[in-house]
Amino acid sequence: MKSFRFPFPSQKILLSFLRVFLGFLMATHGAARIYYRSIGDFGKFLESKGFFQGFIIASGITALDLIGGTLLMLGLWIKWTSLWFIFVLTMGIFLVHLPNGWFVVGHQTGGVEYNLLLIICFLLAASTNRKTY
Repeated sequence: MKSFRFPFPSQKILLSFLRVFLGFLMATHGAARIYYRSIGDFGKFLESKGFFQGFIIASGITALDLIGGTLLMLGLWIKWTSLWFIFVLTMGIFLVHLPNGWFVVGHQTGGVEYNLLLIICFLLAASTNRKTY
């Protein structure tokens, strides 16, 4: 006899949902930079932090957000795309969020908690095998 799971779907379905949603979140970052034409601003921000050729780096990150997010949604190269996004989120912690403290909203704004949660989610997605879910 199967155990009663309502209202929770199976672990396979939840892991697939997590992977697709993570891909969607990251792809929307790239899409938003294109839509709002803010790649140049992102590049200037990177240059202000000491990076050379900020616009080229920002353009590459934007492209990889779109491509990596799409790959995740399709279930392709899960480990590599997760590793890329973990790197990007970690850099975001050190370049943007760490000086703002822990909380994203409430007691502080713009803190590290959201990035850390996403990193844990990407670790979970990377630890799974697409063939099993």
